[in-house]
Amino acid sequence: MSNNLKGSAEKVQRALEEKGLELEVVEFAESTRTVKDAASAIGCKVEQIAKSLIFKGEKSQKPILVIASGPNRVNEKAMHKVIGEKLDRADANWVSEITGFSIGGIPPFAHNVAIDTYIDEDLFLNSEIWAAAGTPNSVFKLSPKNLLTLTEGKVVSVK
Repeated sequence: MSNNLKGSAEKVQRALEEKGLELEVVEFAESTRTVKDAASAIGCKVEQIAKSLIFKGEKSQKPILVIASGPNRVNEKAMHKVIGEKLDRADANWVSEITGFSIGGIPPFAHNVAIDTYIDEDLFLNSEIWAAAGTPNSVFKLSPKNLLTLTEGKVVSVK
């Protein structure tokens, strides 16, 4: 396990180890909060950043996680067809309560509650990707296959 990780990053590292994956959380001095910041700090392409976006089902009020490739915008109308209901934006307090993490550092797993997860098919165009690890300056490298295993998500087109 990495030493000296901050609370939320350490929580993600422990969760990775509990899943039996030898993946390591890395913390940077600079921010990895945005896709561009993360790609710059890591030294990778923006397409390799797996951004975790939390929405709320309009009718069900259930949390919905969409993990999108860095440059991709989530087409909410297309996702409505996949999910079966419209997506509402979730406010920061609700996201923190549901996930246990603040916006800008939400990992794709290890949340407070089970969340229906949808993974952008474009992430599978990369052999390695990077995801947030609990803080606005921590990330971890994984394969798209690892992401699928961690989240038990459904691979879809989010565009």
